[in-house]
Amino acid sequence: MARRITAGVNAPGYSRTGIRKSKTSRWRAAALITLNLFMIAHIIQWRIMGKTISPIEPSETMHTLQKGFVNAGFIFFTLAILATLIFGRFVCGWGCHILALQDLCGWFLKKIGLHPKPFRSRLLVYVPLIGALYMFVWPNAYRLFWNPEHAALIPKFTNHLVTTNFWQTFPSVAVAIPFLFICGFVTVYFLGQKGFCTYACPYGGFFGLADKFSPGKIRVTPACNQCGHCTATCTSNVLVHAEVKQYGMVVDPGCMKCMDCVSVCPNDALYFGFGKPTILVPKSDAIRKNYSLTWPEEIIGTLVFLGSFLAVRGVYALVPFLMALGCGAVTTFLALKTWRLLRARELSFYRFNLKSSGKIHGAGWAFATFACAWIGLNAHSGWVRYHEFLGNRAFQKIQVPDELALAQANPVRWLRPVDRENILNGKKHFEAASSLGLFVNSEALPKLAWFEYLLANAERSVQLLGEAAAHQKGESKALSLYYRGAILNRVGRYQEARSSLDEALAERDDLILARQEKGESLWQLGRRDEAISVWTDAVQRNARLALANNELAGAERSLGKLEEASAHENQADQFTPNNPLYHWMLGHRLQNLGMTELAEKHFQQAGEVDPGNAMRTK
Repeated sequence: MARRITAGVNAPGYSRTGIRKSKTSRWRAAALITLNLFMIAHIIQWRIMGKTISPIEPSETMHTLQKGFVNAGFIFFTLAILATLIFGRFVCGWGCHILALQDLCGWFLKKIGLHPKPFRSRLLVYVPLIGALYMFVWPNAYRLFWNPEHAALIPKFTNHLVTTNFWQTFPSVAVAIPFLFICGFVTVYFLGQKGFCTYACPYGGFFGLADKFSPGKIRVTPACNQCGHCTATCTSNVLVHAEVKQYGMVVDPGCMKCMDCVSVCPNDALYFGFGKPTILVPKSDAIRKNYSLTWPEEIIGTLVFLGSFLAVRGVYALVPFLMALGCGAVTTFLALKTWRLLRARELSFYRFNLKSSGKIHGAGWAFATFACAWIGLNAHSGWVRYHEFLGNRAFQKIQVPDELALAQANPVRWLRPVDRENILNGKKHFEAASSLGLFVNSEALPKLAWFEYLLANAERSVQLLGEAAAHQKGESKALSLYYRGAILNRVGRYQEARSSLDEALAERDDLILARQEKGESLWQLGRRDEAISVWTDAVQRNARLALANNELAGAERSLGKLEEASAHENQADQFTPNNPLYHWMLGHRLQNLGMTELAEKHFQQAGEVDPGNAMRTK
């Protein structure tokens, strides 16, 4: 009791509100700072050594579940969930870099006199679990039930604990900065200090579920006098004092075991201990919570969230899944707050008086302006995303095989009417998205380029593929440069084709089709020894390349090496599909290189097939 009497505004170790300062928060801050230093060291080590342990990031688990790639992220996430089943949801509070960012933003806001107020919704709290199921369960369920040819429940596991391409699955720095700003500062400012954790983090969805089975909980002794200091200190939106009174422990899965509530308790009545898990606690008299929304607002807010999420997710091939979830939650808050601004007589936000006696003040107009700009940007993104979606859908419907389209410079004559209609529709939608888009969609440009090539606009296609490669990296860039080189070969610009193909191989050395095309460029440029060397390298890497083997056979025939030519011709025949269209393609590719004898052989095997009619009657 003496401790309670001396506690006050000016007492050492107490805040200005008379609540004891948390000692645990310093240890947690040290743990989170150390975590971020280890992350930085991990990146530096990769940059210096060229290879490192694969990213220790829960999202990497998707590659394990879908492709069997056993990586460090999968091991970490598995161990974290197992630990949560025992100790409760402590990994979020003590080992998450996004939470560290939220805590930093919350600390900064408090330093300038703004205390983030939690936004409480009945329905949006289910977003993290739904997001987790979508990321980790849905792809496997889809493969099992809708793609029976890939229906293996357990994939063949391979070791991917070490990687040379550490950043492959991460967004670029240009995307990472706004991602961290939105999921850090913006969500904290509008939704509360754990806003992203509460309404967006899919990993938290699984951790929260596992916490219900955990025996490790914040528990209470009879010394508790319901002072409420624990609830006032909690940044996870948990009504600690009410839950320990009702259940003898904290049952809210949002509790991240930060231990601040234990540290600030003036009677030391709270502690972390083991006992009955949440799932076994009867909820007959559930605690009444004060929610930020009415039920009609909850329903409207859910629709706003869904619309915002669909509008921004993947737009311009830039916005990642987690960022879209964060944007959706913020958009929901801004839309509903703006609606209240228009309807209510009194409204405030932080210490700002937005509206009083039915009159909107300057702060209210500023808030409404920001909200309209944010919502308007969401709507614009939705418009762009709508056209990107329809363009992608049209692209997926095209039935012309790449090999057939690249057999000659003008593939338009064998397009089916439905293919031509899909190409024109897809081109229209991609051009609409591009005309008013704020950024370049590096994934849409190659598809638009392919549309142009199929419509016999080879020059425009080459230009678009060059633009796409300038905005891409890694495998995507290599593929754009490969197709650009292949099209340049078809139109007779062999020197430019060779340069483009060299760039493709610099990005991805194992892109064998680029080697095959490079051989054609060198052959047409008269550098025949180099062409043979490149084709030889290609078939050594993959003996099943029918075209490259035929090209080697033709080249060796021209040099009088009939025995070697016969060996490659037999190898080519072994892997050539029994398909008239494929023989027709081989014939034209060999004819373009002047290898007429082999070309005639394949034309004879193709018979009287007309590619145009064959494709149109498919």
